[in-house]
Amino acid sequence: MNNLVKIIALVALIIYTSSCTNKVEDDSFSFAFLTDIHLTPDNNAVDGLRQALEKVDSIKADFIITGGDQIMDALGQSYERADSLYNLYIEETSGLDIDIYNTMGNHEIYGWYPESHADSLNPEYGKGMFRKRISDTYYTFEYKGWKFYILDSVKKAGKRKYRGYIDSTQLAWIKKDLENVSSETPIIISSHIPFISSWTQIREGSTMPNHEGLIVVNSKEVLEAFAGHNLKLVLQGHLHILEDIYIRDIHFITAGAVSAAWWKGPYDQTEEGFLKINCSGNDFSWEYIDYGWNVE
Repeated sequence: MNNLVKIIALVALIIYTSSCTNKVEDDSFSFAFLTDIHLTPDNNAVDGLRQALEKVDSIKADFIITGGDQIMDALGQSYERADSLYNLYIEETSGLDIDIYNTMGNHEIYGWYPESHADSLNPEYGKGMFRKRISDTYYTFEYKGWKFYILDSVKKAGKRKYRGYIDSTQLAWIKKDLENVSSETPIIISSHIPFISSWTQIREGSTMPNHEGLIVVNSKEVLEAFAGHNLKLVLQGHLHILEDIYIRDIHFITAGAVSAAWWKGPYDQTEEGFLKINCSGNDFSWEYIDYGWNVE
């Protein structure tokens, strides 16, 4: 009888240990962050995107977040050109067996540049085209205990200008949403225009300021809204460089570009690629994946 009891206890322990192990494994996941795709029918960009997506499939990512500038471009183009580029992007991504959460970049905005001759009364003018074809310009989602904020970081600043900015409506929405988020919940932000970057200082000199078109000018205010919460990572695009700044327990990662130098080769020593983010429990790790595309 004693041996039978021991066997039962051992079997129960194995089952319990197995269930705990599976629980830990179930809490782990990975996703791909693809930014600055700049999809166009030119420069073999379609083949390049397809190759990048094949690589995403091979690494078994749970989902994709894009970091903005999916197309090239809508800012200064005719409606017909912008329409065709949106259609091309949707065609290339809609049939995938993986969820895609898109971030809006400056190049998705239709008609802000005067050379497009856009009708400002067209409901697709400005950010309307993105909202109609892709998604809201800012939103949240949750996955396995992690909270994701997809933000709209582009604000108009003149006839042929934009700047990095999180507007007051969006900031109020962030603060309201965070009221219902536990202080322990790990948080990731996606913003096309970076919150923090050292690129200007590296390129032009250590005392040079960032231009407002290259950085979110009110990022300090936005980050203060997340005070008291478990913000782990800010994913950034726009600059086409790979950069990881770690400060106050937050990583600010500018993630290179799927298109590198707009499908003409490496940009500032950064190859075509994307990030793979591995999350487990309260921690994450990352790697930059060069998916092997070459200029022909």
